[in-house]
Amino acid sequence: MGEQEIRSRISSIQLVIGQAAQALSAERNLPGELRDYIQKLDRQSDRIAEIAALRDRARIVKLIADMELLGSRARRVCGSGLPLSAQMKSAVSRMHNELIDFKLHLH
Repeated sequence: MGEQEIRSRISSIQLVIGQAAQALSAERNLPGELRDYIQKLDRQSDRIAEIAALRDRARIVKLIADMELLGSRARRVCGSGLPLSAQMKSAVSRMHNELIDFKLHLH
């Protein structure tokens, strides 16, 4: 995966995480666990651009793996039967799929 594609993927990840963060603010009665996961992902999406600028592939791979784990946990909460909006579930699903896809292409 080339540098340009990595930057493009990072932009996509930042976009979908931003959408999940927006959905988070519109959601009522959101489980604290899900809120924490999305907030952590939002903070990490800011860091990944800084790390990408350093061209440190090992750190990018590690951070994406960590983010994918948080995304997986967020997706599990969404699938646990809690009364969440379709927007929230969709945003988390898109976010997790984007992270998984990027993680697979980095290796």
